[in-house]
Amino acid sequence: MFDALSDRLRGVLDALRGEPKITEEVLDKTLREVRLALLEADVNVGVVRALLDGVRAKAIGGDVLKSLTPGQQVVGIVRDELQALLGDGESAKLKFASHPPTVIFLVGLQGSGKTTTAAKLGLWLKKSGRFPYLVPVDVYRPAAIEQLVRVGGSAGLKVHEHDGTEKPVAIARRALEVARNSGFDTVLVDTAGRLHVDASLMEELVGLKSALGPHEVLFVADAMTGQDAVRQASEFHKTVGLTGIVLTKMDGDARGGAALSIRHVTSVPIKFVGTGERPAEFDAFHPDRMVGRILGMGDILGLIERAEEAIDRDEAAALEKKLRKNTFTLQDFRDQIRTIQKMGPLSGILGMLPGMSALKNVDVDGEALAPVTALIDSMTREERERPEILNGSRKKRVARGSGRTVQELNQLLKQFAQMKKVMKQMQAARSGKRGFRFPMIGR
Repeated sequence: MFDALSDRLRGVLDALRGEPKITEEVLDKTLREVRLALLEADVNVGVVRALLDGVRAKAIGGDVLKSLTPGQQVVGIVRDELQALLGDGESAKLKFASHPPTVIFLVGLQGSGKTTTAAKLGLWLKKSGRFPYLVPVDVYRPAAIEQLVRVGGSAGLKVHEHDGTEKPVAIARRALEVARNSGFDTVLVDTAGRLHVDASLMEELVGLKSALGPHEVLFVADAMTGQDAVRQASEFHKTVGLTGIVLTKMDGDARGGAALSIRHVTSVPIKFVGTGERPAEFDAFHPDRMVGRILGMGDILGLIERAEEAIDRDEAAALEKKLRKNTFTLQDFRDQIRTIQKMGPLSGILGMLPGMSALKNVDVDGEALAPVTALIDSMTREERERPEILNGSRKKRVARGSGRTVQELNQLLKQFAQMKKVMKQMQAARSGKRGFRFPMIGR
């Protein structure tokens, strides 16, 4: 989402880092470029003004311009101000009831991804050790109830099923009673969507809030709608009183202005972001990590969390043992590709690594690993364990069965052999053996 903004800001700030001395004129020029970048990203004008005023005050007010590394210090100030814009400090936590169940409302306009978000949040809570109960109270949109039953069921969650003939308040009260009696500690209420800020439906929300006393009211905003999402959130906050915001479709190609504006304008913290279509592509919002990615500084903590979710500890221990003994096979390689694929699109993983923004345009998503996996899947078990037995006829069979070429198979086998050679040399070095040297890249 932030690709264009990220490119512009990095270009401006990289030039600033190279300045041996920063005068007020240089600072003014830099801030003008930052201002244009933010406005082009559809960031609220008032938010841009507040950000730049903060940067200017801190850069000129202290000894920054006189320091030995003024450019680096100004970059740090921009980072801090962006972080404050998105919500300084740690990510905003959900508030849970001291006596369960906790009631969480999901509100927003139609098409914002509210029902899908209910299932994603439910799965996130389940992974956190809680027992969520999903409750659809949208009795107006056709198949709204069936949609939540379907997406909730696919995520392994329990959904309160009903025929939609009762009033939303009656449905919610009955569901709350079921949750209490059945041991569910969190009730997620998927409220009716709106095509626009509709007075009668807003009144219904106020009635639901009065009847159930939710501990959280989360506004689900489509990040692709830009400043419209900011205006909608403001209207809902005035009427219902929001406690948090969920930004969906953060993996889209919108300019990102909503994400950078919504908290400052509404004073409501962003608590979660949807980063893809799959139920697991949903994360707690971390301001510092988001800013790190915008400025090309990466998100190592986020990458570690993804890896911990995808990697089985026992499998990792077995793999380590194989690496130590240099018995790593093509089957193990295939298993590791599956693990990487569980972590999400490769471009997203690369975006979390510092300094890897230059690879954002490389085609690493979707079917990038398909040729490799197709070739390995086309082999017999014995061939994966002992690739040296792949003679000419076997290679033709594997290539034919995978829809690839013999040349591609030969390239895969060559790269795998080189990888095993490096692993053996690294293990020799760790064991204190002599003769280790790093192989020349591209030799």
